[in-house]
Amino acid sequence: MNATQGSGDWVMIGVPTSAGAHHAGQDRAPAALRAAGLIDRLQAAGVRISDAGDVPASVFAVDHDHPRARNVAAVVAVARAVAGAVEREVAAGRRPLVVGGDCTITIGVVAGLRRVHPNVGLAYLDGDADLGGLSTDGSGILDSTGIWHMLGNGEPQLANLGGAIPMLDGSRLAMLGCDPREQTEAGRAFLASKGVSFSEGPELVADPEATARRALAALGGRYPFVVHFDVDVVDSGDLPLGNFPHYGSGVGLADAARSLRVLVADPACAALVLTEINPSYDADGSQLDRYLAALTTALPAAPALT
Repeated sequence: MNATQGSGDWVMIGVPTSAGAHHAGQDRAPAALRAAGLIDRLQAAGVRISDAGDVPASVFAVDHDHPRARNVAAVVAVARAVAGAVEREVAAGRRPLVVGGDCTITIGVVAGLRRVHPNVGLAYLDGDADLGGLSTDGSGILDSTGIWHMLGNGEPQLANLGGAIPMLDGSRLAMLGCDPREQTEAGRAFLASKGVSFSEGPELVADPEATARRALAALGGRYPFVVHFDVDVVDSGDLPLGNFPHYGSGVGLADAARSLRVLVADPACAALVLTEINPSYDADGSQLDRYLAALTTALPAAPALT
């Protein structure tokens, strides 16, 4: 597949999971976003999209038996289900809009796309680098380990989900928007050693479009890639929807949307993942409304049928 072939209609896949998270909440996001008008609003904006329903739900549970990889069996089961759903839709010529759910679902999305297009890439718009294996917090929470696993580390059943380790070559990964306070020098050195393109929040704020274009240039433009959009890249003082807050990061919702628009508009974008929304933090629905308004501007309208 060349870059211009990733232009099929979108299809929403809901992933109601918080299995890999610190606590429950994100599992409610697919239903909350549907109720807030996700599909209708995108269609009204000219985006051709259908709804494929949800993969089986999996809610956070306390796990004292696996302190280094909490709820790993449930996380793996969800990621496998996501991989299968993504593989089917991509093979049929559609572009998945995968709505979670905690960040471990992106492991499944990349694994599923990789089964169809082995040279898959990933543009990772996130407030965290998700290198949990380098963390000293000892939490065992898998939500913060997605990049670590996709680059070939961590739990073998997750790292090997794409059929090979690593499932993602570092040169096929571009990370942008990370809060500098959430990254360590060891993490930066690790990413550099893998050839990962990495830019932090202040760079994105200074020029959101240029930062996204640099990420695209790093991905090379030849092969399909996934865009991962974690709402916690946005300063929680602006949009308090993220399951893991980032107050004072300086990245506004408008900044994130401007970068996202450039990434998703690229012809090689083959899937978009939305993660970490916790509807529990939005009693009146106003923040979900703002989020959907930004998302609607980010997804390009389909060309008119003739």
